[in-house]
This record gives sequence, structure tokens and C-alpha cells, in this order.
Amino acid sequence: MEQFNGAKPLKAISKVRAYEKALMEMRARMDGRVKSLKTAWPKFNDATLNGLEWNTLTVVGARPGVGKTLFMEQLVTEVIALNQDQDFQVLQFQFEMPEKTLGMRAFSQVTQQDYGVLHSKYTPLDEAVYQKCKQYVSGLSTNNKVHSIYRPCTVNEFCSSIHYHFEQNFKLVNDKKVYPKLLVTVDHSALFKRAKHEKDRFEMLYNLGEALTYMKRSYPLSFVVLSQLNRNIDDPKRAMEGTYGNYVLDSDLFGADALLQHADIVLGINKPAAKKIRFYGPEKFQITDPETLVFHFLKCRNGDTRMSFFKLDRDTIRIVELNTPSNSMNQNSKIKI
Repeated sequence: MEQFNGAKPLKAISKVRAYEKALMEMRARMDGRVKSLKTAWPKFNDATLNGLEWNTLTVVGARPGVGKTLFMEQLVTEVIALNQDQDFQVLQFQFEMPEKTLGMRAFSQVTQQDYGVLHSKYTPLDEAVYQKCKQYVSGLSTNNKVHSIYRPCTVNEFCSSIHYHFEQNFKLVNDKKVYPKLLVTVDHSALFKRAKHEKDRFEMLYNLGEALTYMKRSYPLSFVVLSQLNRNIDDPKRAMEGTYGNYVLDSDLFGADALLQHADIVLGINKPAAKKIRFYGPEKFQITDPETLVFHFLKCRNGDTRMSFFKLDRDTIRIVELNTPSNSMNQNSKIKI
């Protein structure tokens, strides 16, 4: 055994145990004791198992300015509103924007007012709008459901913070720890600090991927991690209308090799108008609204891959679903919409 450097053998268990756990999951869902976190987007729910699942990792990639942070803030706000029958908390790692800016973004969605209105840019803010924001904050304070960490941290500090949260909030049931369910969001993966032993950002992302897998197996949580897309997607050659290069690909995800293998759902968001694309992809979907967003479900471990159309509604400061635009190959389309 010297050639194995003293490594201890792992104990094998019966495969029946895996099937028994699957049966327990099926029964719990049949009885309504386990549910996914439903989102406000039916197309998202349809592509997945009706929303965000527990013990999974969802990675969302997009270029800067496309709306990743807005997507995340809307997701959290509406998941809380739509799943009040479920007992869970939210822990947000928000590395990119200052607290005040994130607060204003949330108020924009709650009041459906733009930033200029909230900042009294045009006229003094209406008192009723201010009171609505205040009421929203009061509701969060009462249920104490959402917690945030704003300081960028290392992967180890990230794991330690999640572990600490669980250890501070468990209940003892029959002398066993029962942890509360937790939705963990990260904005965004490239902003983690590198530890001294990590030689570059890619090693950090590999360590992050392994940590996310370990944590999702160990605790009742669901991860949603935002990521950048590589600059390659902005290559003018890929902006040629009506080509497959218009689409977001697995390889466009920053640190793709590090995160893809660990993710259960990978979603790439593209904004064709940013590249002046009017006919999108080989099927030539006609893009008429400059705020159109294309959601590419690149990986769905418990669902199926597809492409869906959304838009950023500037009036309500929300991402909303769009009907599938017309294309030159409607009759022969093989892409699920």
C-alpha cells in the first residue's frame, strides 16, 4: 500500500441506498413537503423542475450591462413573494455594487419608478412612493428573511460564512440538528478574492466549483451564482446576422471548465441589440425590441436545454417574458422555445 501514500480506502455502500433516497424525494414531493422555489417566469419554471431546486447550483452568465444584477434582485424579490408557504432564508453575497445602489434597484422594482424619480431628479419624490419603500423595508425587517455580505471574500471565507449561518439557525429535533433552507446568491464569481495559495483566478474558480458542490451536498440550500461571459462573444465575426455564432455557448462562460461540471443549471443571457443583431441565430429570429434578452439554457441536469425570449421593461424595471419572435424557419424549428 506504500504506492498509495498512506491513503485510506473508502467504504462502499449498497446502491439500494441511493434508490431509497430517491423514493423519499418522490414521496416528499407527492405530499407537498418538498417544493422547488417557483419564479415569476413560467418559461424558466418550465425549463427546470418548476423553479429553483434545493441542493443545486444555478450559474447565470452575461456580459456587463446586460442585466445580471437586475435578474438576481428580481429573482430574490419575487421568489420570496411567490413561495410564502415555504420556510427559507436568503443569504446574498453582493460583491459588485454598494449597498445604497442595490437598495435603490430594489425600490425601483417595488415602486416601478426609475432611478431619476427615486433620486428626486425631476421633482421631489412623492411621499406615497417614499412610504411604499419604507413599508417594504419594514416587511423585510419583520421576517428577517434576507441577509447580505458585501465585502469580497475568499472561497474559504465564503464557505465559513455559510457554515456559520447554518450553525446559528438550526433547531434540535430528537437530538438532531435540523437546518433551515437557504437560498444563496453570488454577484459575481470573478470578484472572489484569491487566497495566498491560489496562483491565479482560474485556480480560485476551480476551488469555488468544488466548494459549491461540497456545500450543496452538505446543507439544504440552493445556489444562484452570477458569472461574466468572455469577451469572445463580442467578436464582430459572431455578430454576423443569422449565424450560430450569435448564440451563447458553454465556452463563453468565464472559467467554464471550473464551473460547468459542478452546475446543475447553466443559463447564458444575450442582448442581440448590443451587437446590432436584427436576425438572431441560424433560424433568424427577428429582433425588433432593443431591450430583447435571449435566455440560453445551456445545461439543465433535471430539465432540458432550450432558448427563450425576454425583455427588460424600462417602465417597471423588471425582466418580463416575450412571445417567441417570428423567424425564417418557423416550420422546421428544432429548438425548444
